[in-house]
Amino acid sequence: MKLVPLNDYVVIRPQAAEVETAGGIVLPDSAQEQSFQGRVLAVGDGLRFDGSQNRSACQVQEGDRILYSRYAGSPVTVNGEELIIMSERQILAILR
Repeated sequence: MKLVPLNDYVVIRPQAAEVETAGGIVLPDSAQEQSFQGRVLAVGDGLRFDGSQNRSACQVQEGDRILYSRYAGSPVTVNGEELIIMSERQILAILR
């Protein structure tokens, strides 16, 4: 099954939490912080202007690495993979 977002929605694959520190210490599950970074998998056509067929272009593209807020989006499972669908407005930054 393929997930195709509508309007200004994007599909994100969240980045896995760090399980090891820079010094090589393995963190237990209770000490791991959730990562709020992810990779953009699909982008909608953009938000439609009132009463017209014109759309505003999305600022993110497929493949971009992004940073999003803690409570952004809706988690979904597609083909056994955990993904997040969120409005482009919930994305805080593109990581380059």
